Amino acid sequence: MTRVGFVMDPIADIKPHKDTSFRLALEAQARGHEVLYFELADLFIDGSVPYGSARTLRVTDRSENFYELGERQLMKLGDVDIIIMRKDPPFDMEFVYATHILDLAQRDGALVANRPASLRDCGEKLYTAWFPDLIPGMLVTRSAEQIRAFHKKYQDIIIKPLDGMGGASIFRVDSAGNNLGVIIETLTNHGETYTMVQEYLPAIKDGDKRILIINGEAAPYALARIPSAGETRGNIAAGGTGRPQPLSDTDWAIARAIGPTLKEKGLYLVGLDVIGDRVTEINVTSPTCMREIEDTYNINIAGDLFDALENELAKKHG
Repeated sequence: MTRVGFVMDPIADIKPHKDTSFRLALEAQARGHEVLYFELADLFIDGSVPYGSARTLRVTDRSENFYELGERQLMKLGDVDIIIMRKDPPFDMEFVYATHILDLAQRDGALVANRPASLRDCGEKLYTAWFPDLIPGMLVTRSAEQIRAFHKKYQDIIIKPLDGMGGASIFRVDSAGNNLGVIIETLTNHGETYTMVQEYLPAIKDGDKRILIINGEAAPYALARIPSAGETRGNIAAGGTGRPQPLSDTDWAIARAIGPTLKEKGLYLVGLDVIGDRVTEINVTSPTCMREIEDTYNINIAGDLFDALENELAKKHG
C-alpha cells in the first residue's frame, strides 16, 4: 500500500467544503492509499535521518466530524512514499527549516510535492520577476523614496507584504496618494523589510483569476475571485466572491508560458493569480480553489495531481 503523508496546518481548523488539502486527502483515500497526517512540529531530524510523528488519517466529505486520527507512530520520512507539503504561509524560517527536513526525506526516497528546494526558491510574489513579459509594473524594495517614485510613475498602485496570504495587508493607493507615507512605514517597517509594489490593474473588476497548474499543465477552468463592493482585493478570505469559469485564450497562453518551468522545478501543484493578462502571484506553498472549481465542472483536478504523482513514483521504482 502506498503511503501518502500530508504536512499541513491543524486539520481541526479547516473548512472541509473549500479546503484543497482535505480534497487531496479524500482523493488519496479513494485510491486506496494509506493517508498520514503531520503538522510542522511533528517533523524532526535525528543525526541525519528525518523522522515524523505520524497519525493515520481517515476523512469523510461532510462539514462536521469529517476526520479521524489514529495513534501516533514514529517513522522515517524516507519510508513515506509521497509527502505533500501543504503548510500555509507565512513563509518564515520555521517553514524554511521544515523544507530542509523534507530535503532529507527526498534524499532518503520520498517523493515530496512540491519539491522542497523549489518551495524555498520560488516565493509566491517574488517569483513573478522571473517572467518579466507576463507581469505588471513591479518593484520590490525597502526604500520609501523608490516607492514614491513608482507611485509617481503609475499614479495608481498596490502595496503588499511579501509573506502574506489571503489578501492580508494589501493596500491600494490611487493618484491622490492618501496615506502613502504611513503605508510605506508600516509595510517596510521603517525601511527594515522588503515589500512589493505593483501597478494597479483595472481588470480586477472582472476578478483575480486563480489558474491551477498540475505538473506543468493548466486545469481548463479557473476561479475568478470578484472583489466585494468598495474592495480592490478579490481574495475569498477578504470577502471576494468566487466564479468558476473556463480559461480564456490569454489564460492559456500564460499557463503554457510558465507551466514547463514549474514542472522542471518539481512544482506539481501551483496556483497562478492572474488579473487581465498579467500574472500577479505564483502560489507554490498551499494553493487553493480546487474544490470550488470541481464543484462547478465535471473535472477531477485532485485526480490529475495524483495521476502525476503516482506516475512519478512508478518511474522512481523502475
